[in-house]
Amino acid sequence: MDRAGPLLLTSLALAWACGCTQQNPYLAGGQPSLAQQQQQLLQQQQAALQPQMQQAQLAMTQQNQELMSRISALDRDNQELDSLLAQARQQNQIYAEQLTALRDQLGGAAQQLAQTRQQQQQAEQRAQTLAASSRRRTGASISANNSLQEALPVITVPGVETRFDGDVIRIELPADLVFEPGTNRLLPQASATIDLVAAEVLRLHGRQLIGVEGHTDSDPPTNPQWVNNHQLSVGRALAVYDYLVSRTQLRPDQMFIVGHGANHPVVSNATPAGKARNRRVELVIYPERLPGR
Repeated sequence: MDRAGPLLLTSLALAWACGCTQQNPYLAGGQPSLAQQQQQLLQQQQAALQPQMQQAQLAMTQQNQELMSRISALDRDNQELDSLLAQARQQNQIYAEQLTALRDQLGGAAQQLAQTRQQQQQAEQRAQTLAASSRRRTGASISANNSLQEALPVITVPGVETRFDGDVIRIELPADLVFEPGTNRLLPQASATIDLVAAEVLRLHGRQLIGVEGHTDSDPPTNPQWVNNHQLSVGRALAVYDYLVSRTQLRPDQMFIVGHGANHPVVSNATPAGKARNRRVELVIYPERLPGR
């Protein structure tokens, strides 16, 4: 802009001079007029400025190219950022769905655990009710049988201990022989042992009252299904009771279940062998007989 001003003034002066020359006949010939000299000077200045203008145009072209290149790079960066943002949003959606599914699973597990606890409480109450009702039946007379000790040596089942405890006979079913570890699920080979014991009980004490009592060692349960050893002992006693009712000739009204947990060990829990002995379900033969049997 600083150079354009003088050039414009010079051009106007030259045009004015040319007009004056055409009107003044005395200036038409001879030496170059002032206007012609100024025009020549203007042409020289324009010729001198031409390289600078070309350089300026070239510099502007290069700057425009650099700007366009930077704009293209920014566009590519923006596209990459948009793609990454879309991927992040999709991943967040997946995480949210997984979190919702996990919460639903946890809610279902908590509900199932609550139901299991309720069932176990009901089983404990059922055991207590059966124990009380078996001893005090309306209109039933219960008479003692003092001949149990005489019949004790006849009960011989491999792997099963039989012993006197006061006026009752206790037949021990080892838990390691009957149940899957930490559960109340019967092993496939448990049926043979239980069937043999049930047959002997029917043969020798078919008219007696029978308690199905669960016991554990002193270690806490390893299976989260069981809150404590009392629940585990009740669950195992109930499993044996259900088997005896459904698979043998022992009658439901002849039996009741109790879970003692670790409260009544047979031997010390200080050794693995002692703990194995204490993990058991006992069939307890009481001296009382049911009427009509």
